[in-house]
Amino acid sequence: MKALKNPKVMIIISMAVFGTIAPFVRNIPVSSGELALYRAVMAAILIGLFFVFTKQKIDFKAIKKELPLLLLSGIAMGINWILLFEAYKYTTVSVATLSYYFAPVIVTVVCPILFREKMTAKQILCFVMSTIGLVLVIGITDLGGGSQNGVGILFGLGAAVFYATVILLNKFIKGVAGIQRTFLQFIAAIIILIPYVAFTGGVSLGGVDTKGWICLLVVGIVHTGITYCLYFTSLKELSGQAAAILSYIDPLVAVIISVAVLGEPITWMQLVGGILILGFTLLNEIDIKLRKKS
Repeated sequence: MKALKNPKVMIIISMAVFGTIAPFVRNIPVSSGELALYRAVMAAILIGLFFVFTKQKIDFKAIKKELPLLLLSGIAMGINWILLFEAYKYTTVSVATLSYYFAPVIVTVVCPILFREKMTAKQILCFVMSTIGLVLVIGITDLGGGSQNGVGILFGLGAAVFYATVILLNKFIKGVAGIQRTFLQFIAAIIILIPYVAFTGGVSLGGVDTKGWICLLVVGIVHTGITYCLYFTSLKELSGQAAAILSYIDPLVAVIISVAVLGEPITWMQLVGGILILGFTLLNEIDIKLRKKS
């Protein structure tokens, strides 16, 4: 039990759990928008209960000031989930995940424009090498050929764009932090997803079998509610760099499950591309300090 209270153990568990979501998503026979809505609802309820039991209070004055950004980030989060779930339907979990994890590279490129930051030589190198990695994962013909794999990659990259949008919007939100911010983003996502689901097919839970219900509950309660609570509780106790490094457990677990458990194919070129994307994105997060020998 003591180990579970260790912030590093908590974030490792949360990242590993995040990496296992795809097989469960594939066994839930509802639309991606509907699944995103149920995920947000269950997670919001669970995190709300977490606030009650931990006696955390939400600063409503701060929320008032940040409301437009919280709504926008919640909308971006909902769209991000929809596109990622669609990516899982069209391509392998490994390719969808590696396409999705191009998001930090997008953030690196956009930050100098939004925040007037200069890109360092290391950032430029990481961007170039990660982009080469993405090209290797995608392949030259996949996007142009209109294949199912190409469609899945486009959904994965679309999810990456909206994931990057959430990250960038969060940089502007100063008054609401941590799990409270995520809870409010879930609420915003629910507000936008309800009309979206209503106009794109409505509720179809009647066709969900026992296996589908179990997977839906696992995605909503475990992969979202419990895991987000673990993640943000541990985040307060870790440095940004440590959290960034450990977050790469998520895509690594997803790729391992894709190949070893689901038996999905991955080429050597895609494997090298994945290593370039994750390796150089991780390198971009690490603050390397060279110590001179005295």
